[in-house]
Amino acid sequence: MIRPKLIDHIVLRTDRYRELIDFYCDVLGCTLERETSDEVGLTQLRAGDSLIDIVNVDGELGKVGGPSPSEEGNNVDHFCLQIEPVGEEALKAYLRENGIAVEEYQDRYGAQGLGRSIYLKDIAGNTVELRNVM
Repeated sequence: MIRPKLIDHIVLRTDRYRELIDFYCDVLGCTLERETSDEVGLTQLRAGDSLIDIVNVDGELGKVGGPSPSEEGNNVDHFCLQIEPVGEEALKAYLRENGIAVEEYQDRYGAQGLGRSIYLKDIAGNTVELRNVM
C-alpha cells in the first residue's frame, strides 16, 4: 500500500542554531529555503530535492521536543517520507489495521512546497511523517 519515493525532509534540533545553519550551508553546500521568526526558531535548508529543517531548541517549535540534544533529549525530531499518492482515509485505515496510531492529516511545508501529511511513530518510537506526493 505504501510506496516511498524519497526522503522529503529531516528535522534536526539544536542549541547551536546559527552555527548548525552555517555548517550545512557553508560546509555542506545547502542553500536557505525558508526561515521563520526567531521566536518560532525554524530554518529550512535545500539539499537537492530534499530539505533539512534546523530547529532551535529555545524556540517555540524546539521547546515541544524537550531539552537540548543529549542522553535525554533528541536531536532528530522526525523524518519525512514522500510516498506515492494514496487516499487519506485509506492510508489511515491501513495504518490502524497494522496497529499504528495516527494523527489527522494537515497541510505542511516540505521539499515540494505545501502538501498534506500525517505523523506516526515507528516501533522504536521514532516519529515518521508520510507525505502524499501528486
